[in-house]
Amino acid sequence: MRWKGGDLQSIRLKSAATKKAPSNSLGFEYSPETALAHLRGADPVLARVIERVGAYAMQYREPTFPALVRSIVFQQLHGNAARAIYERLEKKAGGRVTPESILKLRPAQMRAIGLSKQKLTYIRDLARKTRDGVVEFGKFPKMTDEEVIAELTQVKGIGEWTAHMFLMFALRRPNILPTGDFGVRSAMRKAYGMKVMPKPRTMERIARCWHPYCSIASWYMWRSLDVPVEL
Repeated sequence: MRWKGGDLQSIRLKSAATKKAPSNSLGFEYSPETALAHLRGADPVLARVIERVGAYAMQYREPTFPALVRSIVFQQLHGNAARAIYERLEKKAGGRVTPESILKLRPAQMRAIGLSKQKLTYIRDLARKTRDGVVEFGKFPKMTDEEVIAELTQVKGIGEWTAHMFLMFALRRPNILPTGDFGVRSAMRKAYGMKVMPKPRTMERIARCWHPYCSIASWYMWRSLDVPVEL
């Protein structure tokens, strides 16, 4: 489906009239119906994607240490393979993934269940920083998006992409645009008829009219490619 001139003009006009919601606003309750009505009215291309994909059904996890460990395991891995490795890690940790249970494991034990040397280093660094209070999961719900990103990216191997996934799928923040995600970039290229993969600046320009519901729009981008999305 091509990005038609009329669609682009409509998006530009609506973007100019849409006030960007601050990403540091707390109190993240929102109605999916309200979000979908806004997105359909703001972007005719996205409206067609929503119609084709169907009901909104993002699957959430709790904003906990195990959820973030899981997201590290899932980095750059197919879902089934990552799921199997995480389940083996959980079993090896005694049934509960905690900073203490991770740090009791030897690196060789973690390698034996399928974790790369890099990933086990990342997970152990997260465990240490959580144990030592550098990363405090209990504070995240009251922190801004930017503050959460700043705290998480202190950990080895956690970059903006992992932080974005945690904000969307664990903290349930409605206005995250993961500009570094290959799936969202691919979906936007296809939906808007671009010849090349969009850069972050292009993605942000298109998504101006999605605010304050970029997370919901991004989920529809993923689903438009029929890509299972989970943290």
